[in-house]
Amino acid sequence: MSPTWSPASWRAKPIQQQPTYPDAAHLQRVEQILGELPPLVFAGEARELRRQFAEVTQGRAFLLQGGDCAESFAEFSANKIRDTFKVLLQMAIVMTFAASCPVVKVGRMAGQFAKPRSAGEETIAGVTLPAYRGDIVNGIDFDEKSRVPDPERLLQAYHQSTASLNLLRAFAQGGFADLHQVHQWNLDFIANSPMAEKYHQMGARIDQALKFMRACGMDNMPQLRETSFFTAHEALLLNYEQAFVREDSLSGDWYDCSAHMLWIGDRTRQLDGAHVEFLRGVCNPIGVKVGPSMDSDELIRLIDILNPKNDPGRLNLIVRMGADGVEAGLPRLIRAVQAEGRQVLWSSDPMHGNTMKASSGYKTRPFERILAEVRQFFDVHRAEGSYPGGIHIEMTGQNVTECTGGSRAITEDGLGDRYHTHCDPRLNADQSLELTFMIAETLKQLRPS
Repeated sequence: MSPTWSPASWRAKPIQQQPTYPDAAHLQRVEQILGELPPLVFAGEARELRRQFAEVTQGRAFLLQGGDCAESFAEFSANKIRDTFKVLLQMAIVMTFAASCPVVKVGRMAGQFAKPRSAGEETIAGVTLPAYRGDIVNGIDFDEKSRVPDPERLLQAYHQSTASLNLLRAFAQGGFADLHQVHQWNLDFIANSPMAEKYHQMGARIDQALKFMRACGMDNMPQLRETSFFTAHEALLLNYEQAFVREDSLSGDWYDCSAHMLWIGDRTRQLDGAHVEFLRGVCNPIGVKVGPSMDSDELIRLIDILNPKNDPGRLNLIVRMGADGVEAGLPRLIRAVQAEGRQVLWSSDPMHGNTMKASSGYKTRPFERILAEVRQFFDVHRAEGSYPGGIHIEMTGQNVTECTGGSRAITEDGLGDRYHTHCDPRLNADQSLELTFMIAETLKQLRPS
């Protein structure tokens, strides 16, 4: 790999998972417009997330990453953003309080529009059209006009991301995340669930702790009234990502200012490919999806390309092997990383390896398999003497029925009741909290007493 990097050097590399735009001149005009727009995030924010990643890598914090499978133009609303943010706050406070562990919060939000596809085309009833690649590329409706990639969608994705980030920053810093409001983060539709009762019991204990702090004159600390919240998405459309690369005036380093963290998918992590080439040159914290096809030598080479300085805050390995693959595939990778002395953040994506088609025809993910993969992820790390540093899930604050199981026992027959995803099935708030309480108990066992 050439040591020379520029924001455009990826264009000389082979690239996967890209749409074919019918009008190249139109695309070029949109890319130029994007490059002149203000960045979505700032280099200093990305540096702070990198510092917090280092804390996770060294076993002093835990990473919570969650949000939509793919954001939608049609379903964009302040309430939807608020409700997902609420659930992430709930999950973080459960982990922090139950396990005495700081939690780094990263949302799959404000930019998670593009989706890789297993095939470039889709055939229904004898009609073949380009695959739906996310609202940033084309439309989900199965007709010829909707499926044509449209460069104007890149601009719409930018403007929706801007509005989402404005609201998220207001929620995080404007009082919504105040720990004194912990009971108000609950969502109406889970009010009578077992998870809600468990959460309320924990909230009452937090209230008592806050009253004690108030009595001691320690109730005005900013950490109690605001929180840090970061955004991330898969860096799939590199022409979009290149438009937001900026040279930091303080350090002279390059940052992709479309999000605080970017990641490379399991389908685009080729060592000589465009996605690895692009992300090796930006200084954001970055992630790589690690699937069952990853071998030890390839992983070490990938780490050396993306994190040559062995910085503990740089690289998040997001393991997605399925409930049947973790125990067989993960130990050898951990051992290889440990043997080479590489510093990485290990996190678990228990969603993508556990997708199946229900008898009703809906794509779903059995909740018990999601729980099983997370348990095995923790068990393997414990056995190997490594730190399981995070969780990466597709979830929503909406009252959906997309993943089977959980304390409310969503059945295959019930999937159609509220199946709203534009792409892959997501955990609802009740299922997300149930997973969180399990993780918190496991983390508590790992933390020093």
